[in-house]
Amino acid sequence: MEQSRLFGIVYHLLEKGKSTAPELAEKFEVSIRTIYRDLDAISAAGIPVYATLGKGGGIFIMQDFVLNKSLLSEQEKEQILTALQGISVTENNQSDELLIKLSGLFQSKVTNWIEVDFSEWYRNTPKSDVFNEIKSAIFNRNTIRFSYFAREGNYSGRTVEPVKLIFKNKDWYLYGFCLLRNDFRFFKLTRIKDLEISSDTFLRDVGNIPKIETAIKNKNMIQATLKFSPKAAFRVYDEFTDKVSEDCQGNLYVNIDLPDHETLFSYLLSFGEHVEILEPDHLRSSMKEKLALMLEKYIT
Repeated sequence: MEQSRLFGIVYHLLEKGKSTAPELAEKFEVSIRTIYRDLDAISAAGIPVYATLGKGGGIFIMQDFVLNKSLLSEQEKEQILTALQGISVTENNQSDELLIKLSGLFQSKVTNWIEVDFSEWYRNTPKSDVFNEIKSAIFNRNTIRFSYFAREGNYSGRTVEPVKLIFKNKDWYLYGFCLLRNDFRFFKLTRIKDLEISSDTFLRDVGNIPKIETAIKNKNMIQATLKFSPKAAFRVYDEFTDKVSEDCQGNLYVNIDLPDHETLFSYLLSFGEHVEILEPDHLRSSMKEKLALMLEKYIT
């Protein structure tokens, strides 16, 4: 426990720049006398920790001090390299040099554990440029402007304060505050066109940004029971995994929450004749109406 507290004090001082003995005692729930003993132990370990008296004084670590690699466990070193490699695959190798330097410092061999390909299987149109430009805007707090094709078929210009890039269900999304809708919204990267990074910057309190999980749960969802023919088994197991049950004829059944909007029908129709909506009745009726309208286009 004492060793963990010593590391905690060092990292706290490096992060905050300066603190006081009472502040450290309160943070780590020990006495002020214990804090001073800890500071002596830290100093004895070769870490240049100092204390100044008077107004504006406090406890601090020499400004140019860098944590020795020995303060990191082998597991922590591996986690740092693993995380950095995960970043590098989305940066067009811009982090490779840093990855090589750290692996040399840690005397660790980098494992090539991940690869991200932004192109689709059926076309050569990578969206990495959009990804990297939005990522840069997020870090620099620049607003962005783009044309967006909404799922309802609407086409509109948007100005957005970008917050986060999200990979969900095989696609990348931007999560940000849309000035047109005056609310936080998700934007699918493949529907973003004519992206421009504005010189305008924004300052938004992190505490006022809704959590992604909450925002997703607040979307309209509908519980549906679906039946699939055995011919669709490869895709059903790919997309629904442990939610699948099977009857003696090999038919597959899935009970799942799906988005209650036009995207739902487009998704179900992608299974062709191999899917049937069993419940709810109103969703089944809506699908019948859409199929009838489609059939009319082919009746001469």
